[in-house]
Amino acid sequence: MIDLKDLRANPDKYRKGAADKNSDVDIDELLSIDAELRQLMTRQQELVAEKNRIGKAIGQLAGRMKKADGDEKKALQDEMKALQARPNQLKAEEAELADRVRELEARRDAVWLKVPQPADPDVPVGASADDNIELRCWSPPTFDPAKSFEDNKGFAPRSHIELGEALGLFNFERGVKMAGSRSYVLTGDGMRLHNALLQFGFNFMTVENGFTAMSVPVLVRDECMVGTGFFPTGKDQAYEVQETQRGGGYDLYLTGTGEVGLMGYHQDEILDAAALPLCYTTVSTCFRREAGAAGKDTAGLYRIHQFDKVEQVVICEADEQVSRDWHQKMIGFVETLLQRLGLPYRLLQCCTGDLGLKNADMIDIETWMPSRDGYGETHSASRLYDYQTRRLNLRYRDAGSKKAAFCHSLNNTVAASPRLLIPILELYQNADGSVTVPEALRPYMGGQERLDAS
Repeated sequence: MIDLKDLRANPDKYRKGAADKNSDVDIDELLSIDAELRQLMTRQQELVAEKNRIGKAIGQLAGRMKKADGDEKKALQDEMKALQARPNQLKAEEAELADRVRELEARRDAVWLKVPQPADPDVPVGASADDNIELRCWSPPTFDPAKSFEDNKGFAPRSHIELGEALGLFNFERGVKMAGSRSYVLTGDGMRLHNALLQFGFNFMTVENGFTAMSVPVLVRDECMVGTGFFPTGKDQAYEVQETQRGGGYDLYLTGTGEVGLMGYHQDEILDAAALPLCYTTVSTCFRREAGAAGKDTAGLYRIHQFDKVEQVVICEADEQVSRDWHQKMIGFVETLLQRLGLPYRLLQCCTGDLGLKNADMIDIETWMPSRDGYGETHSASRLYDYQTRRLNLRYRDAGSKKAAFCHSLNNTVAASPRLLIPILELYQNADGSVTVPEALRPYMGGQERLDAS
C-alpha cells in the first residue's frame, strides 16, 4: 500500500508508476475520493467541536441562572432551551456524514489497494517479461549453456518426464486421477531427492546464514493475503475455503508462498529497532491455481498446483540503501546455493511491466533446463520497501522515540521443489539413463550417489 500523503504531494510519480506497470488504476479518482472524504471528516470534527462548545456554554448558563431572576432569568432559560435543542439538530447531519464517510472509505480503500508501488528509477521500463534484461550468467566448467546438451555431454538428453518414468521417481497418471490436472505423486528416490533439496536449502539458510527457522500456516485469513499484497489483485490465483457458507466465522485461503505467513507473523506490531533486521526462513507447502495458464507447461513438473518451497524474508529498517544491500545479499545466498548444486543459471533484471504491483524492484533467477532448451525461472528476489508493511501496519521504533516508522521488507525463493528437480535430473543424467546425485545433496540422501532403475 502506498503512502497517501506522498501521493497527494507527488501524483505524477504514481500516475507514471501505474502506467509503467500496465496498471489501469485511476489515480485521479483516488485523489478525488480522498479529497471529498477529508472534507467530510473535517466537518465531523467541526460538529464534535460544536457539541463540546455547546456543553461548555450550557454549564456556564446554568451557573448564571442560579444568580439571575426576573427577565434576565427568563432570557437565560430561553437561551438554554435553544442550546439544548442544537445537539438534536446536529444528529441528522452526523448520521448522514457517518454513512457517507463509510461509503467513501470503502471506495477509497478499493482503489488505494490497487495502486502499485512505483518501480525504482533504475528499473528499465518495459511491457512484459520479454523486455527483461540479462545481468549475468554462471555455469560450472563442465557445462557451457551456449552449446547444446549433446555437445556438452556427448549424448542426446532425456526430459525429466522420461527420466522420472524410467527411474520410478514420480507418477503423473495417478496424481491426475486423484487431484486433476497439474497434479503428480513423487515416488521412491524422487521423493527422497525432493526432501533432500528442501533440507539442503533450509539448513543452508538457517545453519550457515543465521536465518531464524519458522513454521507458517498455509491456511490464512483474507486480511493476511491483503496485508501481504496478494489480494485484491491476484485473488484468482488462490484456492478459497468458504467456511462462512458452512457456518464458520470467516473464509480462509491457501497460500502460494511462505512469504505470507512470515510477513503476517508481525501484523499490527511495533518492533524494537534494536531487533532489526529480522531474517526468517521457512519450508512450506504452496498452492497456486495457475488461472489463465491453460495450455501452458501442462506436462511435467514446471507449472503445478501444489509444491514445496524454502522461502527467505527480511524485515529491516526504513532505509533505501539498507534495502538495496539486503536485496543483493539475498540474491547472493541463492547464487551460492545454485553454484553448490552445479546448476547453470542467469540473473534477469525484471522490467517495470513484469514487476507486479508490490515490488519496487525484482530480480529473477533462471536455471538451465535442457527440456526447455534454455532457462526456466526458479527464483524471484523482491524489494518492496514499505508497501507490505503499510498494509500490515508493521512498524518499528527506536528506544525513547515516540514516533514509529514502517519497516521495509524483502523476500526471495531459496529452493522450490519439484521445479528445481527439473534441472537437477536433466543436467545430472548419464548416458546409461541413470542420474548422478549432486554432491551437495548426498548427505541428505544417506550418501547415495546415483539414481538407477530398480
